Amino acid sequence: MTGYTHSAVLTRTYIHIPGIAESIERELWLQGAEDWYTLLETPTRWRISEPYLSAVLQGAATSIEALEEEDHAYFAGRLPIKEHWRAYEEFRQNTAYLDIETDGGSQITVIGVYDGEETYQFILGENLDEFPEFIQEFSMLVTFNGLHFDVPMLYRNFPGLALDQLHMDLCPTLRRVGLRGGLKRIEQQLGLVRDPDLEGLSGREAVLLWQAYRLGHDSALETLLRYNREDIVNLKPLAGLAYKRLREKTTALRPVR
Repeated sequence: MTGYTHSAVLTRTYIHIPGIAESIERELWLQGAEDWYTLLETPTRWRISEPYLSAVLQGAATSIEALEEEDHAYFAGRLPIKEHWRAYEEFRQNTAYLDIETDGGSQITVIGVYDGEETYQFILGENLDEFPEFIQEFSMLVTFNGLHFDVPMLYRNFPGLALDQLHMDLCPTLRRVGLRGGLKRIEQQLGLVRDPDLEGLSGREAVLLWQAYRLGHDSALETLLRYNREDIVNLKPLAGLAYKRLREKTTALRPVR
């Protein structure tokens, strides 16, 4: 975990506290409650009515404890899914950038995970069954369209799989900062470059590569794994960009002095 910094968004978040709407969160920011610590230092200062004030004070104290314990599940279970990005700074050192490949149907063929430094790939017929235990090590997932594709496919392929991580799906998250389209299109807009011989490959070609591998062409698997690796490695800078831009939007409200 990176620890608390003054630029963090999670520690100035209140909407994960039961009963606290975005309107109350914004009001607290405008009054100067820029984070949980400031809020608790002067508990009688805040001009919000009961029972909201008591809820916020208790929620802030509990949230500090959860953060100190690196309890990602506490925040994953309370933050709206579209706001999971707020926890990225605190949990990015234990984040899994994840992407799957399939046979064109319901069978996963490759799962790629990038931890920010190393790449791990799980392949059907080799080590795919090791994935469920491996993924439990992480506090946060970053995907592109994972809420609608990768995660449902994972649950289908691994009955009993439990994913309690925070999850930043970059497809809707980047849309909130004006970046639309598929992963490759967004990469091009931002100048992220792939290996020249992988340019133009898509999910459809990934299916064909797997089929070629099953027919005995080992080089097709090598290309598929390289393609998958490019997908997951590029998720990291995109996540950082999304966090930075959404943080700027979220912290634009300045407190009343």
